Amino acid sequence: RPRTAHKGFFGHVLVVGGELGYGGAARLCAEASLRTGAGLVSLATRTQHLAPVLAARPEIMVHAVEHPEQMKELLRQASVVAVGPGLGQRPWGKALWGQLHRYERPMVVDADALNLLARSPGQMRDDWVLTPHPGEAARLLDECNPQIHNDRVAAASRIQQKYGGVTVLKGAGTLVCGHGQALPAVCSDGNPGMASGGMGDVLTGVIAGLLAQGYQPQQAAEMGVCLHAAAADLVAAERGERGMLAGDLMRAIQRLVNI
Repeated sequence: RPRTAHKGFFGHVLVVGGELGYGGAARLCAEASLRTGAGLVSLATRTQHLAPVLAARPEIMVHAVEHPEQMKELLRQASVVAVGPGLGQRPWGKALWGQLHRYERPMVVDADALNLLARSPGQMRDDWVLTPHPGEAARLLDECNPQIHNDRVAAASRIQQKYGGVTVLKGAGTLVCGHGQALPAVCSDGNPGMASGGMGDVLTGVIAGLLAQGYQPQQAAEMGVCLHAAAADLVAAERGERGMLAGDLMRAIQRLVNI
């Protein structure tokens, strides 16, 4: 990094999510963006989550957003949006998702934002990264889970063709598929310890953090997937797979981005 660098050099991620009862997902996503190297990270979430997030990670700029109009200034300041972790599919989450349709900078779309996207097909963008697990992939394609598992490569390609941008189909051997790829890229890292809640939220934050630092969606998706999986492998080597938590990856992520 340049010796004269300041926080503005490395982008501003806005995480949108954290319905009541799901504030941890949004907080994990936001911290992962910071650990990956984003200069600034804001979090638009429910009022009830302000104090807990600030107490746990004061570097995150937490904003109470109860109505979509309250996001306008946050969106103006952000260089990247990560939407979905803990968003929910109730009126609050739907309203915030609706506010993002006109956002014209890169996005990472995960979790319930993918489920909301599946309900309103026809949206297509070149500058977003979609990060479905097989269940979300099935909803995006209006198929059933066995169809996704029977041919994950074809499923990733169909999602990319239908929605544009870059598709990250999560699972053992996560696939990354961008425009014009004959075959998706395959991540060979990772381990079964990652089968726990919050891991996908961390991945979303990692990819958003890389986008904020200037990487293109395809680069950010491929690097983010490999970084996330390699961090989990470091944690497993030190402490084992069973009982691994999503938050355990944070220091490993920071270590790896500095190699």
